[in-house]
Amino acid sequence: MTDIINPAVLVDRSFYFIIGFSFVFLFAITLVMIYFVIRYRRSRHPVPADIRGNWKLETAWIFIPTLIALAMFVSGWQAYTGLRNVPEGALEVDVIAQSFSWIFIYPTGKETENELQVPVNTPVKLNITSMDVIHSLYIPAFRVKVDAVKGLTTYAWFLPETIGEYFLQCTEFCGVGHADMTGVVRVVSEDAFDEWVEEDDGW
Repeated sequence: MTDIINPAVLVDRSFYFIIGFSFVFLFAITLVMIYFVIRYRRSRHPVPADIRGNWKLETAWIFIPTLIALAMFVSGWQAYTGLRNVPEGALEVDVIAQSFSWIFIYPTGKETENELQVPVNTPVKLNITSMDVIHSLYIPAFRVKVDAVKGLTTYAWFLPETIGEYFLQCTEFCGVGHADMTGVVRVVSEDAFDEWVEEDDGW
């Protein structure tokens, strides 16, 4: 599965592309504004000039922003489709939100609470729903943020590429215990995951 593109990479690429252009234009427009304030101040140009009818300038300020907007759209669309197109062979885990914890159910029937354990370099699809109010599953390390709604099953997927522990939490205010609705994603080796998922955990 080495040919799978990590959706987090696409999200980051789109973010840096858009924020980069934004900063470039912020500084460019600011510098041009300062130049015009000094160069065309009233003491030097008491009678303002009219640039209407300059077709070259009007074409440029229509054509160039249009190209930039389209480039941003393409970048954003690639990130969005990357988050929605789940690769074949993904490990599917059912996620049930409840006040105030997360329940994860594996294909074998194994259940955990506030702990999602997954094998490294394996795409993971989360089928997400809620038992009560609206919650929102947020795993910042994998750019996952999806609402959990009662009576509706949504989904998200991610590709864990590095062994370690990653924070998850609810980001939709869901009641007095909202702040405690946290958990951990543990990314382990395939062998460790296979051994763990077969353990009898007493559920």
